[in-house]
Amino acid sequence: MSGHSKWHNIQKTKGAADAKRAQAFTKIAREMIVAVKEGGSGDPNNNSRLATVIAKAKAANMPNDNIKRTIDKALGSGNTDNYERVTYEGYGPSGVAVIVEAMTDNRNRTASEVRHAFDKYNGNLGAANCVSWSFDRKGVIVIDNEDEDLEEDAVMMDALDCGADDFEPDEGSFTVYTATDAVAAVAEALTAKGYKLLSAQEEMLPQQGYIKLTDEGDIKNMQKMLDAFDDNEDVQNVWHNWEDAE
Repeated sequence: MSGHSKWHNIQKTKGAADAKRAQAFTKIAREMIVAVKEGGSGDPNNNSRLATVIAKAKAANMPNDNIKRTIDKALGSGNTDNYERVTYEGYGPSGVAVIVEAMTDNRNRTASEVRHAFDKYNGNLGAANCVSWSFDRKGVIVIDNEDEDLEEDAVMMDALDCGADDFEPDEGSFTVYTATDAVAAVAEALTAKGYKLLSAQEEMLPQQGYIKLTDEGDIKNMQKMLDAFDDNEDVQNVWHNWEDAE
């Protein structure tokens, strides 16, 4: 599967500051709470959405105690968290397609903040499905190979044996593609084989490849827009077809 945006273009967990790490855990916890409520179960064996979020949490090095506490909180009768899943779509500079996935307890606040980020950085918020039709949702697992001591053919065979659909080498990592409902199982199997995972989650991948911006102003605006979304506590994930988002 060619054209997948590079690891450093969508996640920056390695070497992240403690504040960013805490923010990432908070966002994952919120996603976990919604998964428990939507799936009606705190058992990942009976809740595939929860299993996927737990795989994401483990790949982000979220402690098991944090995971258990979050699930227990979601199941508790006194839990008053009322988060819901909301998706926004629009365009960045030069027509870059952008999908923003959020978990919010206040739709009006989140919509206003997302719209502001689009407008401020030369983009615009669009209607539902204005860009998502051109993306495919896939399971994506990134294996750490920073030391480049893993043999490509061996990793590929292990990934396929674990249930992966496709495999792609990259600089300092390997990307494994799965069906969306197979992320947790494949991630667990790869971990059991001793691989260190940098990411394990569902992602939206553009069908027609990526856009490379050439105008310096567009590049700066696109990066600032992504940074604004990253800093927004309601925003869980941002998918786009910009090739060089560093």
